[in-house]
Amino acid sequence: MQNMSCTRDEPPYTDLEELECHFTWDLKKEDTNITDLLTRLEQHRDLYLGQKSGTAHTHNSLAYVKYLLGFYEEALTNLHKSVEITNDCYGDNCDERLIVTYGNFAWLHFHLKQYAECKSYLDKLKKITEQKPPVPTSVLYTDVVGEKAWALFKFSRKYYDRAIECFRKALELEPERGDWNAGYAIVLYRTETKCTSPEDSSAIQQLRRAIETNPDNDEIKLLLALKLAEFKLFDEAEDLVEKALDKSPDSPHVIRYVGKFLRNYGKSVDRSIGLLKRALDATPNSAFIHHQLALCYKKKKEQFREHTESQRLCHLSISHFEKAVTLKAGFIVAKLQLATLYGEDGQIDRADEMFQTALFSAKEKNEGLQNLYLYYGEFQQYRKRCQQLAIKYYKDCLMMGPDTPDGKKGAKNLTKIANKRLSYNTNDTIALGIQEFIEQVTSG
Repeated sequence: MQNMSCTRDEPPYTDLEELECHFTWDLKKEDTNITDLLTRLEQHRDLYLGQKSGTAHTHNSLAYVKYLLGFYEEALTNLHKSVEITNDCYGDNCDERLIVTYGNFAWLHFHLKQYAECKSYLDKLKKITEQKPPVPTSVLYTDVVGEKAWALFKFSRKYYDRAIECFRKALELEPERGDWNAGYAIVLYRTETKCTSPEDSSAIQQLRRAIETNPDNDEIKLLLALKLAEFKLFDEAEDLVEKALDKSPDSPHVIRYVGKFLRNYGKSVDRSIGLLKRALDATPNSAFIHHQLALCYKKKKEQFREHTESQRLCHLSISHFEKAVTLKAGFIVAKLQLATLYGEDGQIDRADEMFQTALFSAKEKNEGLQNLYLYYGEFQQYRKRCQQLAIKYYKDCLMMGPDTPDGKKGAKNLTKIANKRLSYNTNDTIALGIQEFIEQVTSG
């Protein structure tokens, strides 16, 4: 990219460090799969082209990702698009809504050594804050905190806790703001794990709140339906599903969650497959939809005993799992499920290779390791007939948390191995060692 001529000296670095924008929010390239992130942001941009108010933030995040990838012209184009959309939504006098965008402009021009342009955006920001200081009671401040929340949420699962904190801050200032309520609900839905009842579920409470402030957001309704179904509240869940599908029959985001609901809780896997195929026509590069289709075919395969049909469905499932992990390299759970299915199909070497790939990704992201250890242990035990490695991975699984469902399953599998060995030899040192290990981990 050609640098524009500089007419001024380099601006003070401290002025840039004080800005609120993607360049100062500690969004690290190594904390995400940058290719996956780019694909997700571009899909979000394309899906919501007609809803401009929701895409200005997306273009800001896209600009930062393009910068990280070295596509500086495209980064600038996205920032200009963010300005254009904001102007369309709020009118020409909307500079206070562009604090993050102007900050990104300043940093990008600084990195390109275009110091005159950098200084012009610093001047714009100084003028905005002088006219309306970003104190915690202003709408301006809420916009910045809210956009930061969305940026953290979209960038990496590692930032979910920071995103939750930012959404909470934004909602303290503007409790009726629909987009902040929706973002907060989605991140709670994705992070909540231990709840004994719907009354104890912060995600359910916030999803209901998000629907109040976003009555036309059918995706939120489906997330609530999925959450309610976990507690067997099927009547309300099914009502939400039907209403969402009636209102948004062609929305890929809606259809994918309807498909997931029907597969998990409905009576028709075929209907789920039909809906997901329709969604795939609109978004052929959606790893999520390919993953859901793979799970549908896998579930349908389990309903057939006839070998030819079962194998056909198995291969359909495998093809969609393969597409999902190709489109989203960091899709650990899909890699794990694909590896397991390879094993069921007798493709032992491919299964082992995929497990190793999933293991590398899980360790790199520190995500999904316990579940992976459990399934890899079962693969070693039942497919490769390697009890030694099975014991190793079950132990790894148990050590990561004896009270979790995976941890309890790991302990159960270890106990079965020990009991079987002891039935042949009551002094089997490996079996006695397993029992001692389980006792130490579960009692400590």
